[in-house]
Amino acid sequence: MTNRFPIGTSPNHSPLTQDQIIQKTKIFVEASLKDAEGGHDYFHIERVLNNALLINREEGANEFIVVLGALLHDIADYKFHNGDETVGPKTARNFLSEQGVDQYTIDQVVKIIENVSFKGGNERQEFCSKELEIIQDADRLDALGAIGIARTFNYGGFKGRALYDPGVKPNLSLTKEEYKASTAPTINHFYEKLLLLKDRMNTKTGRTLAAERHRFMEQFLDHFYAEWEGKR
Repeated sequence: MTNRFPIGTSPNHSPLTQDQIIQKTKIFVEASLKDAEGGHDYFHIERVLNNALLINREEGANEFIVVLGALLHDIADYKFHNGDETVGPKTARNFLSEQGVDQYTIDQVVKIIENVSFKGGNERQEFCSKELEIIQDADRLDALGAIGIARTFNYGGFKGRALYDPGVKPNLSLTKEEYKASTAPTINHFYEKLLLLKDRMNTKTGRTLAAERHRFMEQFLDHFYAEWEGKR
C-alpha cells in the first residue's frame, strides 16, 4: 500500500496509516489461524490476498478494502464454529474498531465477510460491491485447480469423510441448511460446489483463471474414476 496518511486512531490515540493497519491485521490473522485446518490456514489467506490483488489490477477497486477483506474473510469460518455465521463478522468488526479504522471501511469489510462464502442453496445475495466481487473470485479460485483439489481432500480427511462412495450420489439441489450439514463423500463436493464455481465468477480475470483450473479438475476426476475402476 502507498497511502501514508493517517486514517484511524489506535486505542492509545496514535494515528495509524493504512500500511500499519494492514501489518497489524496480518499479524492478528496469522496468530488467530495458527492451529487452523490446513485448507483454511494463513497460507489460504495469503493465496486469496494474492489472487485479489491480481484481479484488482484490472478492476481498480478500493485496494485498502480489498486487502482487509481478503485478510479477514475467514477469520472465524462458520465451519469451525458450529455453523455460527456471526462469529467472523463480529471478530473482524471488533478488531478493526480497535485499530481506529473508519466506519465506512469497517462496514464494507464486515459485509464482505458476511457474503463471500459459498453456502449452497439459491439464496439471493443482498450486498454487492466491486470489492466483494474481487474477494469472492479470489476465494473461489483457491477452491479450484490443484490447490482446490488438495484442500478438498484435506478437509474431507479432517472431517473423517469417505473419499468416494458410488452409492451416494451428489445432491445438486442442496438447500443452505443441507449444504452446511452434509457429511457426503469428498468426491461429491466437486459436483455440489467446486464445478459450479467457474460459472459464478464475477470478474474477467477471475473467469479466465477459473476456466483453466476447472479443466484441471475435470481431468483429475476422469483419472480418479478410471483408477477407481481399474482402467488406468
